[in-house]
Amino acid sequence: MRPFRQTNRLFAATLLVCGIASAHAAGPAPEAGLSPQERALHVLNRLAYGPRPGDLEQVENMGVKRYIDQQLHPERIPLPPDLQARLAALPALQMTPSQLFVDYGPPSFDKDASKEEKQAARQRAPRELTPQFHQARLLQATESPRQLEEVMTEFWANHFNVFEGKEWVRYWVGDYEKNAIRPYALGNFRDLLGAVAHHPAMLYYLDNWLSSGAGTPGARGRFKGLNENYARELMELHTLGVDGGYQQADVIVLARILSGWTIDVNAMKAGATPFSFNARRHDAAPKVFLGKPLAASGYQEGEAALDILAAHPSTARFISTQLVQYFVADKPDPALVQKLAQTFMSTRGDIRAVLQTLFDSPQFWARANYQAQFKTPYQFVVSSLRATATPVNNPRPVNGALAQFGMPLYGWLTPEGYKYSEEAWLNPDALLRRINFAGGLVNGKSPIARAEGDPPPANADARPADPQQLLATLGPAITPQAIAKIQAAPANFQAGLILGSPDFMKR
Repeated sequence: MRPFRQTNRLFAATLLVCGIASAHAAGPAPEAGLSPQERALHVLNRLAYGPRPGDLEQVENMGVKRYIDQQLHPERIPLPPDLQARLAALPALQMTPSQLFVDYGPPSFDKDASKEEKQAARQRAPRELTPQFHQARLLQATESPRQLEEVMTEFWANHFNVFEGKEWVRYWVGDYEKNAIRPYALGNFRDLLGAVAHHPAMLYYLDNWLSSGAGTPGARGRFKGLNENYARELMELHTLGVDGGYQQADVIVLARILSGWTIDVNAMKAGATPFSFNARRHDAAPKVFLGKPLAASGYQEGEAALDILAAHPSTARFISTQLVQYFVADKPDPALVQKLAQTFMSTRGDIRAVLQTLFDSPQFWARANYQAQFKTPYQFVVSSLRATATPVNNPRPVNGALAQFGMPLYGWLTPEGYKYSEEAWLNPDALLRRINFAGGLVNGKSPIARAEGDPPPANADARPADPQQLLATLGPAITPQAIAKIQAAPANFQAGLILGSPDFMKR
C-alpha cells in the first residue's frame, strides 16, 4: 500500500486533471445577488477565518448586518472561559518587555560561560518563548469569537511587520502583537501608529534605537550616526506609500526628528519601560517635514511628525487601498478606495468607521467578489483548523506547515510583510502541499491536536473528520459539481479532498 502522502498526491493530481480545478478557471458567474446563506459564508470568510461547525447557521439566523456590527465591536463579545484560561496559562504572555529581555536576553547570559553555554542560552528564547507566542496567535485565530479583531490583528501585524528572527525581536514579538497591535486593531490609526513607534520590537527591528543626530553629544560607538531605516519604512510602508509624495530629503528629516527615540537597556534591567528619549542623541536643529516647519522641541517633534503622517491624504489612500485588497479584491476598485479614504480623513483615521464603509459598499457584496480570493497559506491553515474544529494543542506542526508554504508566523525577513494576492501564492506545488496538509489534518492523528511529545492514537482510537459534517459546516463554499466528484472518491479520502479542493482554497 502506498504511504498516505503518496496516495494523497495521486488524488491531488487526479483532482487537478479531472475538472474540480475548473471551478477556479471558469469565467465569472452571471451577476446576481447573494443568497442569505452565501452572504453568511461571505462574511465568515472575509471578516473571519471561515466557519466553524454551526457558524453558518448562526450567522444566517442572526443576519449579516447584526454579525458585522458585533464584529466591529469586539469588546461586546465575551471570550470563552476556556480560551481565556489557555491564554493565561502562557507565562510569556504575562511578562513585560523588560522582564522578557532580562530573563531571556543578554542580561541572562553568563559572560564567563563557554561558547557552547552561551549558544545554549541564546536558544532558550526560540525554545521557550516562540512556541508560546505562536500558540497565543493560533488559539485566538481559531477559537476567538472576535474574529474580525483577529483578522485585523493579523492585517496590522503584517502591515507593521517585524521579523522574529532578528535577535532581540524574538523576545518581544508576542508583546508587540498583544499590546501594540491588537488593542488598536479596530481603533484609531494614529493611536496604532504611535503604539508601534514606541515599541521596542519596532525600534530594534528597523534600527531606530541606534540612530543619533550627527555630531550630538551622545553619538558614540554603535550609536554614532543617523539611521534612516525606520524613517523610510514609516513613510513608504506604514503611512504614505511609495507614491505618497515624499522625497529622500523628507526621509532624512524624519530620521533627524526621530533621533534619540531609543531603547534604554539599563532601564529595562531596573524593570522600567524600554522606550526612552535620549536628548543627548537628538538632532535639536529646526526642521521642515513634508513642507511643515517643526520647532525644535525634542521628543515632541516625533509626535508631531506622527500626527502629520497619520492625517495625510496619501496615508488615507494607501491604507484604504490595502483594506480593499484584503477584504474585496486583489485589484482594488478606485471608487471604493476613494470612498474609504474620505471616511478615513473625515473621521481622523477611525479604522472601525472605514471598515463599516467598506462592509456597506456594493463592491463588497458583488457576486464577482464572492469566493473569488485565493487564501494565503495562513488563511488556508487557520480556516482548515476552524472547519474541522481541530484544537491547537501543539503549535509547532502548524508553523512547520506554514513554513513549508512560505508563510511562517512572524517569519518575513523584510519590512513590507507578506503579500495577500493570488499571484503570490497560487502555483501547482503550493496546491499539492495544501492537499497533503489537509489529508494529514483530517485522518484523526494530527499532531496539532495533541500535546507535544504525546504519541499518536492507535488506529482504532483515531477519529477522522466526518466529510458530511464538514460539508455541512462549509455550506455553499463547496460547489455541487465538486461535491459530486468528492463523493465519488473512497470514503476515507473525502474529508481531505474537501479541504484540498480548489473551492476551499478560495474565500
